[in-house]
Amino acid sequence: MFADVPPPRTITLQSLLWPEHGISTERDVYMRLHGDAVWSDQPNEIWLEEGGVAEFNTAFNMFNLGKWQRHCALEDLRLVLEGAGRFELVVFQAIDGRSWERLVNRIVTLEQGVPVEADLSHFARTDLNCVCFFSLRALEDGGRLWNASWISAQAPQRLPRLAASITTFKREAAVRVSVARFEAFMAQTPLAPWLHLLVVDNGQSAGIEPSAHVTPVLNENLGGSGGFARGLIEAERRGATHCLFMDDDASIHMPAIERTWAFLAYATDPATAVAGGLLSSRHRWAIWENGALFNQFCQPQYMGTDLRDAGQSMQMEYRSTARTAPNFYGGWWFFAFPIAHAAHRPFPFFVRGDDVSFSLANDFNIVTLPGVVSSQDEDFSAKESPLTVYLDLRSHMVHHLALPAMDLGTRGTLKIPVFFFLRSLLQCQYETIMAQNLAFEDVLRGPAFFAENADMAQRRAEIGKLRKDEMWKKLTGPAPVARYRFNPHDHRTRLLMKISINGHLLPFFRSYGNRLVLQADQRGHIRETWGAAEITYLNTSGQYFTVRHSKRAALREGWRFLRNALTFLRHYPQIKAAWRKGYEDLATTGFWEKRLDLEPQAQQAAE
Repeated sequence: MFADVPPPRTITLQSLLWPEHGISTERDVYMRLHGDAVWSDQPNEIWLEEGGVAEFNTAFNMFNLGKWQRHCALEDLRLVLEGAGRFELVVFQAIDGRSWERLVNRIVTLEQGVPVEADLSHFARTDLNCVCFFSLRALEDGGRLWNASWISAQAPQRLPRLAASITTFKREAAVRVSVARFEAFMAQTPLAPWLHLLVVDNGQSAGIEPSAHVTPVLNENLGGSGGFARGLIEAERRGATHCLFMDDDASIHMPAIERTWAFLAYATDPATAVAGGLLSSRHRWAIWENGALFNQFCQPQYMGTDLRDAGQSMQMEYRSTARTAPNFYGGWWFFAFPIAHAAHRPFPFFVRGDDVSFSLANDFNIVTLPGVVSSQDEDFSAKESPLTVYLDLRSHMVHHLALPAMDLGTRGTLKIPVFFFLRSLLQCQYETIMAQNLAFEDVLRGPAFFAENADMAQRRAEIGKLRKDEMWKKLTGPAPVARYRFNPHDHRTRLLMKISINGHLLPFFRSYGNRLVLQADQRGHIRETWGAAEITYLNTSGQYFTVRHSKRAALREGWRFLRNALTFLRHYPQIKAAWRKGYEDLATTGFWEKRLDLEPQAQQAAE
């Protein structure tokens, strides 16, 4: 699976990323061109006539020297250029809060087949955050740039054997495209001896053929938790030192895997892990999250950062250079970690919260890197449903009940379901509240329930039957027209609605409350919904659903929630103790081997 070959004389730390259809074609995220300079995508290269300038102080191609110094003790650094023509080359070291340093400012002549190398090892050693980038100005017509790489001759700490693991379920076309991209990447990357791809097929329908670089694994559908747990088991059994969890559409630039491997190779802390960022589907230039914090709720970091803006991109890199907080986590669309430091394996959440739990339970030193991002085609806001809220609430509570470092006490933990309940009540989402009550009750049942229902088949069916109003339907006619009788932005209206729980204590409110029409990404925006008795949500796919004020539903689910809360308050010590022990028992290789009916690894090794 992995070849035993000596390390190369120099290792590429970071090569150029180019715009790519399906990920991002926002040119300014990759390069800034001025004057007579153009980018061609077939093949990827930049053409520059005299005076044309190409700059790489960009989100995906700047080199975060601060992270490489702090986490990898990097001392040897060179820049290698490939192309043709005569240029002025300038390499900057941009230190946060200081004037930039010019590490190189010289004339270079590029010829086909003769790379030009600039030694940058005289960069300023500093505890301050800093990035490096370069610019080229053509001194004659016909200049071309084919590639640029930041390399090092410094010996790495290790040569990671990195097994990438994709979990897929009934997304045959997407995963086949990902496998084909990986195979093409393996045909040209110098890291091929140290990389392998495992495709864990929960639907047993993808039809992936095994090859020298790809191994399909048929698996029972136990969600992302079960799929990635199986991938981790298979990676370990095949001699991998590190594992990389990825989405089945693998919507990343494949060279991002090279960047990740190199950082893991040089990291001085063997517990170092690399978390990929996430791009917004609506705006491929905007960060949805670049890692996240968890404290009662998920808190995406750097959301909305405009990657086309050099200043915003640099600030994101500066601020993310320090060691991350203990409650920092990385999403499983791209998360690479050392197997030896994964003391806790995935917990059987099925989906939602498994990646959060995995990061919080294990003592990883998590780092983010420029250009290591995944691009999602789905509308995140439109994905919210009674089922996803059910999954979110139970995992949010479990994190704080099961993990000692996340302990909030009785009241702090109870605030989580209270917030979920009130948020949905104010928006008349009673089917979601029903799912929340079910989640609360399942948490009260303890970890044994999660072990017995790892496939979530029963709960998915039950919650599916709840959905009547809160289900996306095709909009066949004109969109409903909004009606306003209360101004949600007026402080007196907001006060009245807070006192009356958004009209639930006002008689006949359904007949005179506002009728709103909102976009799907406004779901959860409470201010807009003050005074609303009817809310229609529209998504970008031409679908809608409408919810309406109901005192009967609010009273029924309110009493149910109160009973659950009182049970939680009375039995909190026993509930927490059960979760502490249960988590330790279930987040193990032994649990997953038994649940997946696999031969225990110790027995397999003995044979």
